[in-house]
Amino acid sequence: MHIIEVKSDKEKRQFLDVVDTIYKDDDAYVRPLDVMIEEIFDPSSNDFFQHGDAIRFLLLDDEDKVIGRVAAFINEKKAYGFSQPTGGMGFFECINNREAAFMLFDKAKEWLAERGMEAMDGPINFGENDTFWGLLVEGFTQPAFGVQYNPSYYKDFFEEYGFTNYFEQVTNHLDLQKPFPERFWKIAGWVAKKPGYHFRHFKWDESEKFIKDFIEVYNDAWQFHENFTPMKADTLRNSLKEAKDFMDEELIWFAYHEETPIGFFVQFPDINQIIKHFNGKMNFFNKLRFAYLRWRKVMTRTRVVIMGIRPRWQRNGIESGIFWHLRQYVSRKPWLKEMELSWVGDFNPKMRALHESVGAEFGKKHITYRYIFDEEKRKESQRASAIPFDTKEKAHASDE
Repeated sequence: MHIIEVKSDKEKRQFLDVVDTIYKDDDAYVRPLDVMIEEIFDPSSNDFFQHGDAIRFLLLDDEDKVIGRVAAFINEKKAYGFSQPTGGMGFFECINNREAAFMLFDKAKEWLAERGMEAMDGPINFGENDTFWGLLVEGFTQPAFGVQYNPSYYKDFFEEYGFTNYFEQVTNHLDLQKPFPERFWKIAGWVAKKPGYHFRHFKWDESEKFIKDFIEVYNDAWQFHENFTPMKADTLRNSLKEAKDFMDEELIWFAYHEETPIGFFVQFPDINQIIKHFNGKMNFFNKLRFAYLRWRKVMTRTRVVIMGIRPRWQRNGIESGIFWHLRQYVSRKPWLKEMELSWVGDFNPKMRALHESVGAEFGKKHITYRYIFDEEKRKESQRASAIPFDTKEKAHASDE
């Protein structure tokens, strides 16, 4: 077996196509769109290259058949915010062979160490954590769009190599055909009618306003997350552009107090229910198929990508108010049967409590692992810092 760097067009194709070998007998797997993966490694498409770097490798057997792949990357805005410089590895795929897997891990470690890194998190993405993040360890059902899926045997590879649990990510499912708990709706109705508060869904012709409002809420609400970095308008603008063909304006909501943006709720129809038929290709024919299947309402599930409330407006039931208004629009879309709430880390107890309050049930669990290169330091287990349950009080303290 030997490893090569992905450089040529042929090697880029092999990097994409190796999944056909790994998942040939797995009916639950949905191959991501090839163009989506390629854009992650294209400096002209991925603005993370403005403050980082990435590389891809292929593992070939003695007959030059591709049997595995891996990527390594450094996000300089976050790498140096830990107790040791930490890079990332991801897009790992491998046949069920321990030696092969360890060769790929070694290669990612080697590349990162040469650039001053002392640890690596994985499997993660060279981008925001709403896509391809964490190793699936429970709930091997068809994934929603952007959600990491992998064979169950990967878990043993990671843990036997020395990766340890950095944080757990839970995805819950909400049956839209079941009523929410009565107490939840009582609070929601009260909040929705409070003077000074109003709620609006996203509109494309006002997208720049909503981008501005999103960033204002995000940068305030996420300030207490470990290793926080502010959201950039271009990053959000590009994400919306990529989602325009399948997004539904009425499924994305913002909350305001007077004219101040205080919260948002972002979800998209799950296009994996369509692209599972495309084998990664979005050619002209598949674009026509996509339009037809979307018209046929085959997307019966939505995926909640992100939700946030600014600290000083937390504990005011704003989330309930958003759901109150959202319900009116969802009721007009009877083909929608399920909402996937993904994902919530074990470092975020508030959001986990919200999932429970709306009656969501467990769907999947992923783990983001960390591997520290120095064996002695590796003995001291690291876990992601929990977000304080009462960030409202912390926000007040920081203003004083």
